[in-house]
Amino acid sequence: MKRLVFLSLLLLSPAFAQDGFKPLFNGKDLTGWDGNPELWKVENGEIVGHTTGPEQLAYNQFLIWRGGKVKNFALKAKIRQKGNNTGIQYRSSENTDKKWSIRGYQCDIHPNAPYRAMMYEEGGRGIVSQNGQSVVIDPSGVKWLASERDPVEADIAEWHEYTIIAKGNHLVHQIDGKTTMELTDFEEAKRSLEGLIAIQIHRGPAMEVHIKDVMLKELPEAGVIDFANHPIPSDAQIIEAKAPKKGKKAAKAK
Repeated sequence: MKRLVFLSLLLLSPAFAQDGFKPLFNGKDLTGWDGNPELWKVENGEIVGHTTGPEQLAYNQFLIWRGGKVKNFALKAKIRQKGNNTGIQYRSSENTDKKWSIRGYQCDIHPNAPYRAMMYEEGGRGIVSQNGQSVVIDPSGVKWLASERDPVEADIAEWHEYTIIAKGNHLVHQIDGKTTMELTDFEEAKRSLEGLIAIQIHRGPAMEVHIKDVMLKELPEAGVIDFANHPIPSDAQIIEAKAPKKGKKAAKAK
């Protein structure tokens, strides 16, 4: 586990946060992005997504960045939202049976503290690592709570910078530079090492999300952490599985 802690410190060090980021949004229009035009627009230099209520959407939809798949990277975006929750998808894939539908890793943007910038796997393993948790998923898919800290506080109706750092099978989420969750994913059959970036628009209650300053920095190739050389900490606790209801977790009113 010491190796995992070292990797976290390395990823979050000042040297890591140098130049090299490129904009994914031009501030004028949705060039390079693909989504339902009824849900997405550009206004005042911001991407704006909105829904009108429960009857509008039959399933969650996404604004997909068409610049290609990402692998090892740091992604930053400033976001504020109100109403139903949203999220940033990454290393994700498209569902072929539904248009603008995505599955995979998500940095959740949610008003409830445990879910704020947590790891949620859309269309997959559900809640993985909550705000304030460092989690290890072993090769068999068991989730282990390796450590805990105070959840990061934030009023998501105000602007905050969300950061995702993905390097090999080690993932970190942050709000305003403060780490909300850390995940090391050893479940080879279900983890993803590359995929798409997208922004979620959620079915259900009306919502509105504003996004700006979307920046991506590609990182050097990196191998995955080997589970054989990084056993589960002796004091780690198994996180009890919660069977997510259809769509998303019930606790998120999804």
